Amino acid sequence: MMSVNMLSDKKHRTLFSGTGLVLTGAFLLISVAVISAFPRLRIDLTQDDLYTLADGTRHIVSGLEKPVEILFFYSEEATADVPQLRTYGTRVQELLREMEIASEGMLTLRVVDPVPFSEDEDLAGEYGVQPVPLTQGGESVFFGVVVLDPATIPAADESGAQAPQSAAEAAIAPKVFETIPLIRPDQEEFLEYEFSKLITQVANPELPIVGFLSGLPIDGGVNQQTMQPTEPWMFMDSVRQLYQVQRVDPEAESIDEAIDILLLVHPQELSEQMLYAIDQHVLRGGKAMVFLDPNAYSTAIRGPDGIPTIENGASDLQPLLAAWGVEYDSTKVLTDAEQALLVNVGDASRPIAHYGMLGIQRASMANDIVNTGLQVMNFSTAGALAPIEGAGSVFEPLVQSSSRSMLMDGALFNALGDPSILVDDFVSADQPHTLAARITGRVQTAFPNGRPVVAEPAVAPADAAADATADGAAAALAAAAEPAAALESAPHLTESTGPVNLLIVADTDFLSDRMWVQIQNFLGQRIPQPFANNGDFMMNALDNLAGNPELVTIRSRGRFARPFLTVLDLQREADDRLREEERVLMDSLKETEMQIAALNANREGNEILPEQQAEIDRFYEQQLETRRRLREVQLELNQDIERLGAMLKFINTALVPILLIIIALLLGYARGRKRDAAAALVGAYPKGIKACPR
Repeated sequence: MMSVNMLSDKKHRTLFSGTGLVLTGAFLLISVAVISAFPRLRIDLTQDDLYTLADGTRHIVSGLEKPVEILFFYSEEATADVPQLRTYGTRVQELLREMEIASEGMLTLRVVDPVPFSEDEDLAGEYGVQPVPLTQGGESVFFGVVVLDPATIPAADESGAQAPQSAAEAAIAPKVFETIPLIRPDQEEFLEYEFSKLITQVANPELPIVGFLSGLPIDGGVNQQTMQPTEPWMFMDSVRQLYQVQRVDPEAESIDEAIDILLLVHPQELSEQMLYAIDQHVLRGGKAMVFLDPNAYSTAIRGPDGIPTIENGASDLQPLLAAWGVEYDSTKVLTDAEQALLVNVGDASRPIAHYGMLGIQRASMANDIVNTGLQVMNFSTAGALAPIEGAGSVFEPLVQSSSRSMLMDGALFNALGDPSILVDDFVSADQPHTLAARITGRVQTAFPNGRPVVAEPAVAPADAAADATADGAAAALAAAAEPAAALESAPHLTESTGPVNLLIVADTDFLSDRMWVQIQNFLGQRIPQPFANNGDFMMNALDNLAGNPELVTIRSRGRFARPFLTVLDLQREADDRLREEERVLMDSLKETEMQIAALNANREGNEILPEQQAEIDRFYEQQLETRRRLREVQLELNQDIERLGAMLKFINTALVPILLIIIALLLGYARGRKRDAAAALVGAYPKGIKACPR
């Protein structure tokens, strides 16, 4: 026993000796140096890789060609008593710090705590970050991010104030910055995408160009019945505020390479040359958003009977869709019994469910960035999209119908006066259909033989040719030869140069004002009042397409806080079991009340027969008993949930410490047994003989 203690004392003296302390200090210094020199050496053990940047994010920040600065405005002192918000703030800061490390010095993060009445508070207001109160009448906090180009910010003088700029200098070099005024906790899974998008916008501040080609008057036109000018569709006003808009001539033979996003709305009877131009635009990396429709209500003409009639409401984009791996039937309209909208028809006393007009709820929308913040979107006589088996592209559904849906013949909707007739022909397919999808990956050309041959124009009559002068004819031939030569010299692409990014929606009425917004005129300005998120989807989609191609690879991430799924399942089971009993009791109570009312109605005057009175008393007793049992069921429901919570609290606060104490006692007991065994072994030897370890 004495030898064992002496050995332990020797180890203790060695550890706390001068040499031991020096070695321990050197080890700590080396560890700190290694961690500082290699900050990327980290291990992310979270289920959803919450602290690991996506490859797209790394490519964006590491490929920056000029310095970019991030200001994270975060009220650290004001959130001291809000642990949930402090945890979320730490999560945001760590994500930004990871992006800073991955940028290899091109990205700089500065955390700013704007205390009241400080210059930092003024700086936050300058960039559009406003304080938000945590509670009504409580203290306000800053929680926003600003990404800016430091080269466009005026240099500060020695006192720290920014040097004044002349009007000419301010006009030449305006500040370039993008702001998220409030980082909402419910958007945590999209944080990495939003931050990467802001960095991309600051690094490339020029507005993207949206080129649109439409068979509908989305940018205004003339009403063919009244011959009066019509306003642009409301979504076009929003597009013009954030993008440069350029019209694409449907008779053109090419698409300007400066166009970043091609917007196709209800394309009808496009020429082979235009289809080829769209094909090559997509293959060379151009983004596209396509809206098709098997039955565009926007083309309807109201007849003398007041019923709208659609004569040519279908649009298609074959053979491009086949090359992109998308199946679409322009003769079929999607109907849905579960998500049908209620409409007023004629003099009907109540609204009628229109199976062809759908109100798609959040549960039927994919967890994609274009669906951020959306709750409901309205569609009218839409089509359905599906992937072609064996296609090389990736088909990702964005919006789907319920499983109680069916594809009907589009001709039924050409002059549909009473939507209730759809109910008679409806047979559920027991599977959801896709209304909007994202197409990514590599695709092949729809024109493997190259540009389609254009038929030569007819020869002009001899007398007409004679009227033209020689110089005029030569100039005309030269002008016609220039674009033709440019087209011939353009290389023909047989496959995409990289992953494509296409968004396809099988409805054009989706964009019309009647499906999502009410417009009021105020002092000559149009004030939109949305009642659905169609416009938000459109702007989210354009925002997504306008970004860096790497943004497409950044998917939504998991949330930092996760619910106890097992606990929720147990609560749900208890709730279902007791709610069923509650429903039976409620039905019994209603039946009893109806019987009491019937007995009271059948009695003559004020005279009540003894048998009737006994029956009424019995029903009253049954009513009281049912209500008592109903209260017990409701109490039992709450007690089960509280009992479950109490059990979890006991496990967390008492059971785990008890188990740790038991384990510690067992370990102590085991170590004591080992010491006793060692002492017995030492005592078994004669004096002067020591046990030598093997």
